Amino acid sequence: ERVHAVVVPAADRADDPGLAEEILGSLRGHVSDFKIPRGVDFVDELPRTPTGKLVKRRIADKYKAQAAG
Repeated sequence: ERVHAVVVPAADRADDPGLAEEILGSLRGHVSDFKIPRGVDFVDELPRTPTGKLVKRRIADKYKAQAAG
């Protein structure tokens, strides 16, 4: 496994080409290097339960399937 960020950007930042680097840059100096994501993906929405809780397993499964196939 590797650290990867999946982000829902704010509406006014959705088309910003430098947003991924801005996110990664804001982490440098605040967290250890091994915790900084190796990549950033932007999505329209994240999978949530009916109560609004994030379903991390569905996100992880998507990336495992992409790596395998």
